[in-house]
Amino acid sequence: AILKFVKVPRRFSSILEGESLLNDASSLIVFRFALIAAATGQFVWHEAALSFTWMVLGGVGIGIGVGYIIMKLHKFLPTDTNADIVLSLLSPYLMYIAAEEVHSSGVLAVVSGGLLLSNHRLTYLSSSSRLRGVNVWESLSFVLNGLVFMFIGLDLPEITSGLEKTGIWPAIGYGLIITLVLVLARVISAFAAVIVTLVARNFITVADPTNPGIRAPMLLGWSGMRGVVSLAAALSIPVQLDDGSLFPQRNLILFITFIVILVTLVLQGLTLPWLIKKMDMHDPDYIIPEDEMYNKVRKELSAQALEYIRTNYSTQMETQPVLRQIADKWQATAATGNDEVFMDDATKEVYRDVLNRQREWLIAKNKTENIDEGIVRRHLLFLDIEMGKESGFDLLRSLNGNQHF
Repeated sequence: AILKFVKVPRRFSSILEGESLLNDASSLIVFRFALIAAATGQFVWHEAALSFTWMVLGGVGIGIGVGYIIMKLHKFLPTDTNADIVLSLLSPYLMYIAAEEVHSSGVLAVVSGGLLLSNHRLTYLSSSSRLRGVNVWESLSFVLNGLVFMFIGLDLPEITSGLEKTGIWPAIGYGLIITLVLVLARVISAFAAVIVTLVARNFITVADPTNPGIRAPMLLGWSGMRGVVSLAAALSIPVQLDDGSLFPQRNLILFITFIVILVTLVLQGLTLPWLIKKMDMHDPDYIIPEDEMYNKVRKELSAQALEYIRTNYSTQMETQPVLRQIADKWQATAATGNDEVFMDDATKEVYRDVLNRQREWLIAKNKTENIDEGIVRRHLLFLDIEMGKESGFDLLRSLNGNQHF
């Protein structure tokens, strides 16, 4: 989330997001094996290897299979925007439950199925479903993240009271030591990954054969903040073992997890934006500035639309003035790349004031005259949409990388 507010190379953010996704899924599988070993007191490595293989392959396969079925349901059922969003909210639960029922990884099922649905969202979701779905998922993610941290806050007094044998200060010391080990291990592994890639390029074709230097691995290593996944994993530790005895040091594990999350979020989270700006990493994949690239694509897109409508609908353009107006707008955009979304600050203020005046007039008219409430709401919605257009490019950038739909 921090990367939304600072500019980093797209390659770096893609690596970080993909690595985080795979690490979370694989670490939760390993964590499950650790819990089983702790609960039963047994660990047979060849059985664990077979079980791990099934959990990975089965989870991925079931996730893709359920995702494919959900895509077909979206296409063939008479769904609307609300039904699409509800079905998208149910999808991860269906994937998770289906995978867990056959003792494979529900987490990997959700990851693989979610990737499938995300990559094909344009084929089975309408534009309104995608736009509204993004807002729903962002709000839901915010609420769920807040709930998890609220739960640990509510449990913290009970957790600290259960540290009587260890003591609060030794527990804090353990947490700080483990945090230091985790940070150093991640930084070292980031540099090790670069070294392995540089060596491997002599024998095989790698995605990026260039030497990234020390800045990229340093940033990648420093970006290992712990958060909701670590907290949820710790909270999933059972209170009792199969024999009825208490799980050993459960409160200490929860407290150490809380310390690790707190320190990494505060220390790394607050210093990462400064470190990114200080290192001033250049993007090797995108030489053209983002705004300039956006306008360039917009001009080409308008030119394509203009050519298509002139080729295929020339007769309709002669008889329908609205089509001519649309074509004129595309022609202007193709020539300049500008439209009403991009206005200077002074123009935005005037436009915003006019829209506010329209809203006040509409509300006053609704109070004094007998107008259908539905019509008033439609006009108010139109004004809200127009108000949002002046900051439309900022909205598009905020949605970049959050393509749930």
